[in-house]
Amino acid sequence: MAEAVQRKLETLPASPGVYVFRGERGKVLYVGKARSLRSRVRSYFQPGSSDLRAFVSRLERELADIETFVTHTDKEAALLENQLIKSHQPKYNVKLRDDKEYLSLRLDTKKPWPRLEVVRRPKPDGAQYFGPYHSATAARQTLRLVNRHFQLRTCTDTEFRLRSRPCLQHQIKRCPAPCVLDVDEEEYRIQVGDVARFLEGRHDELVRDLENRMKAASEDLEYERAARYRDQLRAVERAREEQRVAGVQKSDQDVIGFHRQGDQVEIAFLSLRGGRLFAVRTMPLRRVAVPNDEMLGDFIRQHYAERAEMPDEILVPIPIEMSEALEELLSENRKRRVSIVRPRRGAKVKLLDLARENAAHAFNEKERAREDVDARLEALQAQLRLSVLPRRIECVDISHIGGEETVAVFVALEDGVLAKERYRSFRVKQVSGGDDYAAMYEVLARRLRRGHRGEEGWELPDLLVVDGGKGQLGVAVRACEDVGVTDLEVASVAKPRITASGQEEGERVFRPGQKNPIPVRSTSALSLLLLARDETHRASNALRKKVGRKKRLRSELDGVPGIGPKTRNKLLASLGSLAAVLSATEEALIEAGATRRQAVAIRQAIGDHRPLVPDAEAAEDLAVEHAFQPD
Repeated sequence: MAEAVQRKLETLPASPGVYVFRGERGKVLYVGKARSLRSRVRSYFQPGSSDLRAFVSRLERELADIETFVTHTDKEAALLENQLIKSHQPKYNVKLRDDKEYLSLRLDTKKPWPRLEVVRRPKPDGAQYFGPYHSATAARQTLRLVNRHFQLRTCTDTEFRLRSRPCLQHQIKRCPAPCVLDVDEEEYRIQVGDVARFLEGRHDELVRDLENRMKAASEDLEYERAARYRDQLRAVERAREEQRVAGVQKSDQDVIGFHRQGDQVEIAFLSLRGGRLFAVRTMPLRRVAVPNDEMLGDFIRQHYAERAEMPDEILVPIPIEMSEALEELLSENRKRRVSIVRPRRGAKVKLLDLARENAAHAFNEKERAREDVDARLEALQAQLRLSVLPRRIECVDISHIGGEETVAVFVALEDGVLAKERYRSFRVKQVSGGDDYAAMYEVLARRLRRGHRGEEGWELPDLLVVDGGKGQLGVAVRACEDVGVTDLEVASVAKPRITASGQEEGERVFRPGQKNPIPVRSTSALSLLLLARDETHRASNALRKKVGRKKRLRSELDGVPGIGPKTRNKLLASLGSLAAVLSATEEALIEAGATRRQAVAIRQAIGDHRPLVPDAEAAEDLAVEHAFQPD
């Protein structure tokens, strides 16, 4: 132990405050808070606590100094700790995934006609936030359910302001069209409240109100309205059937359990709303060095940071240092008291047991999956004779129509799982006429240069796979050599074919320097390459169709007399999409920035033969994607 550390341990005050462990050159290693600085900091260096000793053993080679800050109250200590952690991002403090990786649904009830929006970082702006959702798929599923059964508008504010006639959502009875029709604002506000209760999990309360409204509408002979309430009631009942009554209290509770092995932790998070289990989420924490109580305190501090929607009670399995100060901070955010409770007996202990069991189950499942993936990656490494374990694999494919609109997509696998945040797409710029080899070389060279230069987000993979046979593999090898990438493993995956002798030959993998291909059916590990190849096909074809669709729509506007790029871009910015421009009335086009002559020319060129045919599936997709567009 450093001499400076030993001296400070002897003179620590018994006051509340914050302590900072520093390494060489003053680098902050860990920040913590304590009701008594003397007791807490000294406990790290006393025998008897395996958790603490494990933490200190990791610090021994790095700890050079201890700094302490005395505060008047526990709350001041909690605030200072939070500030120092945000400023220094210490190595050993628990770090959750970045907020930007999670999605939330935002409902701003201060707006005249509120809608649901998808955001990545909730703000203390008075709006209601629901979530978090750990993937865009989960957020889209919820949006689809809400859009089907609750009639809120889905368009952006710009589109709402400029619309001159109802859209597809109104035609399929998914929106009352407050943009152009006289809609009862009070009735719309009731729908907004119903959506909030549905997303909060207050299903019992919502069911009672819907039943009363359905009966009242039926008695008033408003059968269409009664049918709408009936459909909403069924949707809520289906959601409620998936829940279990898990507690006797009718208050809102969050229950936190965890399972730990060494520095690997799995957190289970149960949300109860009105005594009913509303959601179960698990999340991993990796490389956790600190003791369990500090890990749990860090998790709560980060998870609830700046959230307006919080439960009445948070149940935890172990005591947390200065939990009263943490309660005060959370209560300020909520504007109502939040309690952190460690129960000793009764129904609440059973809830904690359930959370712990969920954490252990998730941990074990992920460990088994990780072991399976590791085994498959090791088999793949051996089968292809790779110099490194291929934890990150990239695959590229070219797509075009008749040599035009050529695009390329790189997809990525990390530990055997598709990593969509690492997908990259390219428009082929220098090649035309359907020369696949030249197009492949262009996009490979562009991608490899960025990786070779060390650009953030463009790191080179462990294995690069190209779609094709020996020819495509040769192009990839030449691109690597020309760019100066000498240590990248490369392979190609060829499609099945019928040989000259009439025999069917399945998918094969080619490697540089190996004469004979490797049949994919020879090992399940090679199926990882097929997963990457098939996903590349899907993504490149989707991109090519998107590019082609935009080009065809643009060409319709480009052919209109008097419509140049400036006017076209102005209309697109105002109306939000090419489809909206092509279906807009003359008045809407003028309001969006066209002159009267230009608006007439567009309508004459496009004609009125473009009716809006109600397509429920397309309209549903459009409504969901609107939620991802900022106003």
